[in-house]
Amino acid sequence: MSKKEIGSSSVSTEHLWVHDPREVLRARPNFLLEAMDRADTPGWSGTSREAQAHICSITPVLSMLQERLFAASKEGSQQRVLLVAQGLDTAGKGGIAKHVMGLVDPQGVHLHAFKKPTEEERQHDFLWRIRKALPGPGMIGLFDRSHYEDLLVPLANHQMSDAEFIERVETIKEFEKELVDNGTHIIKVALMVSYQEQGRRLLTRLDRRDKQWKFSSNDIDVRGQWRTYQEVYQRILPETSFSFAPWYVIPADRKWYSRLAVTEMLARTLADMDVDWPTVDYDVEKERERVLATMAPESIEAYDAKREKMIRKAAKKNARIERLAQSLA
Repeated sequence: MSKKEIGSSSVSTEHLWVHDPREVLRARPNFLLEAMDRADTPGWSGTSREAQAHICSITPVLSMLQERLFAASKEGSQQRVLLVAQGLDTAGKGGIAKHVMGLVDPQGVHLHAFKKPTEEERQHDFLWRIRKALPGPGMIGLFDRSHYEDLLVPLANHQMSDAEFIERVETIKEFEKELVDNGTHIIKVALMVSYQEQGRRLLTRLDRRDKQWKFSSNDIDVRGQWRTYQEVYQRILPETSFSFAPWYVIPADRKWYSRLAVTEMLARTLADMDVDWPTVDYDVEKERERVLATMAPESIEAYDAKREKMIRKAAKKNARIERLAQSLA
């Protein structure tokens, strides 16, 4: 089935989410990473093909909700979304950027990938570069890695004491609470790929000419620390899964599921924000008359011949999208 065929399908797929992914994937105090099946699909009862159909069906909703968010910022709304993606190499962070953020208008997306700190960044506190990259009002921001690298890497390399860990967690908690209080809706996803699947994906990068550019010899060094990183994630995730900014831990061996889950969480978060179109500050009919005054009679006649049909079609489409958005909220 092609994307066009899927997108035009009238088959409902909402019911295939038997549980809100934000509930089943949330990291709670008793979270156990070692008990996670990395190939599982929590909350979803459908197939990968049905997942593709579902993503196609909610893409118009995502588009509308993002546009509303962006439009509302022009009227002074401070609301925005920050999606934080963490995970080891090959976990699928780049896929989230391409396949989830690619569903919405790129003008409303702010993407930032955090690499090893530069010399300038090292001269400041660890949140300095993070604050510089935050999305503005009306935007959806995606962090490929984030301030959590400043917990993960030092812990994995045994360069952070327990006291330093506690202090940094508290600093992060205050920082994220500040963001939330100022209108940022934070979605933190940890993509968890299994050791064997990570190996297969690294081999794919080496065996495919179009993927070799993604590979680094350092990937093997970090892979050697895989089990250490699992222990570090186990320590960090429950500690930093705050009530106002929880972690969602996603089994990432099935790429289609992790992309589906993040898409659904983003759509539901936008729907919950309940942002409406801003109220215009001009007289619509008066401005319409001004536009008509600039047009030739034959152009007006051609437009009027299609006007009612265009309005009905748009209203029908918007009503359908609105119903689906309400079902997500």
